[in-house]
Amino acid sequence: MTKPLPPSRRVVDDAHIQSGPFWGELRVFLAVAKARSFSRAAEALNMSQPTVSRQVRRLQDVMGAQLVIPTQAGIKLTRQGEELAKSLVVLDHTLFEISNEVTADARNAEGLVKVAVGEALAGLFMVPSLLTFSERYPNIRLEICTPVSLTDFRANQADVMIGLAPSQLAEVVSQPLGVVHMLPIATQPYIDRYGVPTHSNLSSHCFLQSQHYATGDGLWDSWLKLIARGVATHSCDNSLTYSLLVKSGLGIGLVGSCALCDPAVIPLELGVHIRAPLYALASNDRLAAKTVRLVFEWLVEAFGPSVPWFRPELSLERLPRDSLAQTLASLLAGSTQTL
Repeated sequence: MTKPLPPSRRVVDDAHIQSGPFWGELRVFLAVAKARSFSRAAEALNMSQPTVSRQVRRLQDVMGAQLVIPTQAGIKLTRQGEELAKSLVVLDHTLFEISNEVTADARNAEGLVKVAVGEALAGLFMVPSLLTFSERYPNIRLEICTPVSLTDFRANQADVMIGLAPSQLAEVVSQPLGVVHMLPIATQPYIDRYGVPTHSNLSSHCFLQSQHYATGDGLWDSWLKLIARGVATHSCDNSLTYSLLVKSGLGIGLVGSCALCDPAVIPLELGVHIRAPLYALASNDRLAAKTVRLVFEWLVEAFGPSVPWFRPELSLERLPRDSLAQTLASLLAGSTQTL
């Protein structure tokens, strides 16, 4: 049996030192060795018994040695199996201690992190998970601010930013996230007053504009062409106030699909569907700080493509509207039971 290598700072740099592509099988084998049963090990691992048996057989094939002997009384370990199990127990204990040390170290991270993110994204997707984040990292404090620019990282003077474009600066990390689907919407009070907007009657309809949409980067072209056919009335750069203007029935607005959690909101089929890519941005030097890195990683998960609202493809029927509406109602009511 090969003895574990002594600790060395250069071991990770040696491409020839490998345990083989069977970390998972080693974990399964250790569970079998402890339980002396395929079925009890499967229960402990929350796996099926055939899967556990198959992984142990694969491990034996890779190692070229028989490790277990099935008997009527259960599993018996061979000499090689006993030696491997003893080594894995030591390794398992070591990994447990290392994991606890890393977790404790991260929990003790302390400092203030400034995050620039739009009001709607912050309110609907950061706040609900901030309680859990704060419980895990109680000494990390956030300063959440509204972005001055959605595309210029430096202009916001923040540690981390959720923006709509990657930075062109070499010293700034730009992590691609999910997609915000922007749609023209109205509410029933607006439709009751002005009628249903169609391509043939746009000249008689009111539109709400934002300076964020007036940039010349091409992303908002389809929206700009649409409102040019109607009457642009009010303008607002604050996303929360902008949404309230739309909700009040003052005009047709361009908002993210998350607004559809409000049953009073009606998406309009006017040929406009803007897919605005999200990016998490932070400077390399600030990411070296543990507090900033932990916040950055948390936001990458919160706005990633696995979140239904930020998936690359939009399916209105599959959006979890009721769940987000319940979260919003709980926030407004001051309840954290559903967060």
